[in-house]
Amino acid sequence: MTAKKKTRVREITVQRANGRDLPLRNHAERALSDYFTHLNGHRPAHLYDLVLREVEEPLFRVVLDYAEGNQSRAAGILGINRGTLRKKLRQFGLSDS
Repeated sequence: MTAKKKTRVREITVQRANGRDLPLRNHAERALSDYFTHLNGHRPAHLYDLVLREVEEPLFRVVLDYAEGNQSRAAGILGINRGTLRKKLRQFGLSDS
């Protein structure tokens, strides 16, 4: 008889700072917990790269939309320079050029 490895599932608690919910952090924690819960025996690997690939493109798309296409404003919101923003937009196929 083989012992099945139990996956430790931690109860998600709502993170708060100064009495305010941290919804982005809470969603990320819940999504990662769900990811581990649904591995079906597979071993996770390269999780850092996976998370960046899954999050980075929607981040740029949503921020650019929020900034109404204004790249200078989007770069400021993201805390990066406009050149880096343009490079990322090209990388994700989100630019005209």
